[in-house]
Amino acid sequence: MDNIFNEKKGNRSLTSMIFEKIREDILIGKYGSGEKIVEAKLAEEFGVSRTPVREALKQLELDGLVDNIPNRGVMVKGISKQDIDDIFTIRIAIEGIAVKWAIERMDDSDLGKMREIFELMEFYTFKKDLDKISELNTKFHEVIYNATKSRYLEHVLTDFQFFMKTTRYKSLRAPGRMESALKEHREVLEAFIDKDIDRATKAILHHLNNSRDNAKKTGSIM
Repeated sequence: MDNIFNEKKGNRSLTSMIFEKIREDILIGKYGSGEKIVEAKLAEEFGVSRTPVREALKQLELDGLVDNIPNRGVMVKGISKQDIDDIFTIRIAIEGIAVKWAIERMDDSDLGKMREIFELMEFYTFKKDLDKISELNTKFHEVIYNATKSRYLEHVLTDFQFFMKTTRYKSLRAPGRMESALKEHREVLEAFIDKDIDRATKAILHHLNNSRDNAKKTGSIM
């Protein structure tokens, strides 16, 4: 395989790019729970030395996605149904704070991005383009997180978005969920436009609870 990491992108290091690639492969199920990840094999596959791969695996261990077990090596833990349920619970508990801070601190540029992303969500929902809708769903929420101007809150909630990637995709495939999710995002956007914190909080929690219920129906959580 050609070295897909030949050139650094922006300010991202080789280690961070390898970390993100392995993390995504774990979250989409390329590596199953309990599967061994071989450092030398990955280095050969990516066309890099073993050092950045080793550092990336250390980061994955800190994220709780792998375990480095003595005499066994690096084993995949992945994301369990309990993990997803826990993430929903934490998001429901703290996204109200994100909404409040975002409305108080956002500028016209942030609101413009929300409008633009929502319009694209409308277009791709009509087209039934699941990949684009899933991607735009993530971006919509990330605009809110960024608008809080809180690097700590943004970091936590953005990470959750990544961990939910596969679950979101499965959820949106359920009959009627794309359309209902679009309606829920419209309610959030309209509340943001009106700078109505109470209504925006209720709208985001309504969306999260519906997403959680749908994840249960699709078997993504217990």
